[in-house]
Amino acid sequence: MFWSKTHKPSLEGMELAEQCQTEAEALYRSGTHHCAEAVMEAIRKHFSPETPEAVVATVSGFGGGSGSGCICGAVSGGTVAMGLVLRDKKVTAHLTRELHIWFKEHYGVTCCKTIRQTHKGACPVLTGQVAGKVAEMLSR
Repeated sequence: MFWSKTHKPSLEGMELAEQCQTEAEALYRSGTHHCAEAVMEAIRKHFSPETPEAVVATVSGFGGGSGSGCICGAVSGGTVAMGLVLRDKKVTAHLTRELHIWFKEHYGVTCCKTIRQTHKGACPVLTGQVAGKVAEMLSR
């Protein structure tokens, strides 16, 4: 099935998106996970629970804009999480573009360094928002 940008998730899907958003933000705020890890864990837990928790470590290098301050780790983690769940290159690429567009509409850029300068303290909230958006897209 090819996910439609205009198709709305069900009420159940929206509740799941809210749950992923809350959990990812809490993981980030706890200090146990950075942005990419928090998004990956929330999505893994709810969409691919059979996948071992150890897979979250595969996105550890994405925190802080992959160490260089460039692409937002939450967006990177969300992209990897979609690939984990969907296992379809075409759909994952389509949803990745949609995620980037949505993120830019909210924050202006996907550059971690810029976001941290212009939206000080936003990382916990945006981490949750990205997890929620990814869950919403996967629930369509």
